[in-house]
Amino acid sequence: MSLADVSPFREFLALGLPVGDYAIAGSGPLFAHGILTTIGDLDVVARGQAWHRATRLGRVEDAPEAGVHRVLLLEGRVEVLDGWYPQVWDVNELIDTAEVVDGLRFVPMHVVEWTKSRSRRPKDREHLRLLAAAPLRAGG
Repeated sequence: MSLADVSPFREFLALGLPVGDYAIAGSGPLFAHGILTTIGDLDVVARGQAWHRATRLGRVEDAPEAGVHRVLLLEGRVEVLDGWYPQVWDVNELIDTAEVVDGLRFVPMHVVEWTKSRSRRPKDREHLRLLAAAPLRAGG
């Protein structure tokens, strides 16, 4: 099954964000690599035309991360952000080094591991445990 057949990836693709201007972060890469079997929403880092299109589709607001803005789309199932831990990660670098799976762009796995290791949420600790046990190791 292709990612395009799975919600919320299917709905995200229907938004028509330009491919070269986004990368899916958060738990999206874990699902794309088969580490997670379910996913409820997508965190998408965007720049340029992808960010501009997102701002035309929804309202821009401050994200929980300082200095980052977001647009919540599709009743919150897609969160488009103009940054991702900006004190550590440059948006252009995240997008330019994205890995393509089924035509969708994902931040590198070492970014996912770093991000989840900073969280105190139980689901992120579980995701780290699953990532550690997966054949594909973070760092790629």
